[in-house]
Amino acid sequence: MGRRFRYVLADVFTDTPLQGNALAVFTDAREIPEAMLQKIARELNLSETVFVYPPEGAGHVKVRIFTSQHELPFAGHPCLGTAFVMAAPLQLVDVVLETGRGLVPIHLEREGPRIVFGRMEQPVPEPVAFDAADELLQTLGVRSELPVELYDNGVPHVYVALGSRDEVAALDPPIRELGEYGPLGINCFAGSGLRWKLRMFGPGLGMAEDPATGSAAGPLALHLARHGRIAFGDEIEIEQGVEIGRRSTLFARADGTADAVERIEVGGSAVVVARGELQLP
Repeated sequence: MGRRFRYVLADVFTDTPLQGNALAVFTDAREIPEAMLQKIARELNLSETVFVYPPEGAGHVKVRIFTSQHELPFAGHPCLGTAFVMAAPLQLVDVVLETGRGLVPIHLEREGPRIVFGRMEQPVPEPVAFDAADELLQTLGVRSELPVELYDNGVPHVYVALGSRDEVAALDPPIRELGEYGPLGINCFAGSGLRWKLRMFGPGLGMAEDPATGSAAGPLALHLARHGRIAFGDEIEIEQGVEIGRRSTLFARADGTADAVERIEVGGSAVVVARGELQLP
């Protein structure tokens, strides 16, 4: 019969099944062979797959996060989705995940027994100029209204500010050429005030376009605050995934100042849509 490993499928950054960003969470990965982790993530072919282990330190659980091509030390929608999955049967309101970038605390809001929203504190990235900015803009065929900068919170993300939401929606970039920039997220965004639209292209990470990118949402809030588009402490609402049929809604804010960032927080909803078993020899 082989060995069977249970997993939960959740849609993250949405409260509507079959929208948002799908995530598989293997709730007990202790007996899954190391050599099979990347192969399982490739088999499921989601943006990310999470494998859960007992904690080694101060967290509730340890997580390992894989795209179809790479293991990541941190990612946003896997952490939020895992918190929803693991906290539900335990009736927890606060979950701390041990990741490759340290502890990620997540506060969950409930309506009775149902979890309806979660807010995660993310690693604070250091912004740097993106060395290949001119080449990237030429590949995309756009101009950027803000400096093209790189933020790495466990996933490296570069940000390109377009002139309007319609310009973001109309993008049809050469995905294969974007993959040549390596394992990073290429984020094109536009908006005003507290409402923004984002598309993240990540072929070098294993996804042509991501439906919802929690690890990009926090740095986007920081990028906007650093360049005066919003104030530090403002919470922005981010629309993502519409063009690929997976509408997602993310919330993000950066607290502090440009010289002393105190906290990056990203929030959203998630919904469990399936449970299954994977059979291995």
